[in-house]
Amino acid sequence: MSPLVLSVALALASAVAYAAAAIVQERVAASAAGPRYAPLRSAAWWVSVLLNGVGAALHVAALAYGPLSLVQPLGALTIVFALPMAALFVGRRAGRRAWRGALMATAGLAGLLSLTSGAEAGSPDDGERWLLAGAAFGAVAVLFTAARLVGRSVLRSVVLAAAAGVSFGIASVLTKAVAEEWTPRAPLAEWTGLLVLSVFAVTGLLLSQASYRGAGLAAPLATVTVVNPVVAAAVGLTLFGESFRYGTAGTVAALLCGTVAAAGLVQLTLDRMAVPQEPPSASSTDSPASDGDSPRPEIRQGVDVGAVPRTRPDLEVEVRSRAVAGRS
Repeated sequence: MSPLVLSVALALASAVAYAAAAIVQERVAASAAGPRYAPLRSAAWWVSVLLNGVGAALHVAALAYGPLSLVQPLGALTIVFALPMAALFVGRRAGRRAWRGALMATAGLAGLLSLTSGAEAGSPDDGERWLLAGAAFGAVAVLFTAARLVGRSVLRSVVLAAAAGVSFGIASVLTKAVAEEWTPRAPLAEWTGLLVLSVFAVTGLLLSQASYRGAGLAAPLATVTVVNPVVAAAVGLTLFGESFRYGTAGTVAALLCGTVAAAGLVQLTLDRMAVPQEPPSASSTDSPASDGDSPRPEIRQGVDVGAVPRTRPDLEVEVRSRAVAGRS
């Protein structure tokens, strides 16, 4: 097997591992009643952590055998793999708008990454790294605060996913910087960089877990998948001396690709916002008088069961289908 084919196979396996991890995280978020950020008591959550680690290891291995311009766009296939995998393994099917948004986000991201060139890339010094880390922490804090203020659960999840993408993107940038400076003679010389990138990686993992709560799979996963490499590419362009291929034409094409990816994220968000959070029960479709009973007041109308003059330990409230009745 040639190195290029091996690199493609490893990159695709990495995308599948990331997709599986996202599916498990979403299921944990949908079923867990405990902490939304770190459900440490959930064995399934630890499985998702392991899958994320496998995906990261496979991605690094793919970069060892193939060029960055090929491996990075293939990593954008995570969301495309996740939708059919979710339908197959957990019975969660995606509609046309979700598929359209996923394909737009993936195509836009793949095009953007394919246009990024690192031929003249450099490495930031210590001062630039600390400035980058401080700015990134500030951006994550702003996004986290905004998510706490947003009322709609879907929008809140997308903002949390964006914060997770920023954390993962900066962790990737710091990983590259530490890897370039690391030497076997002084393995612990970059311990501060390792510590900071570990904090960003853990922060991204916790924020991504929280982003799946109440928003399904597609929108948060697509947001993380797009924001992560976009942030890394933006830092590479500003600090690492990277550039777009083909000069001005490549820059214009990159802007168009970014627009397509952003439009895909909007499609995914609108698709999830159009889904009712709590589907009506089967009994709600029955006619009130279909079983011969007289119409009863709805629960949401506010039913007055009468005043209770004194403490009545034997007061009972019976909840029936579409009605509330009180008796003592």
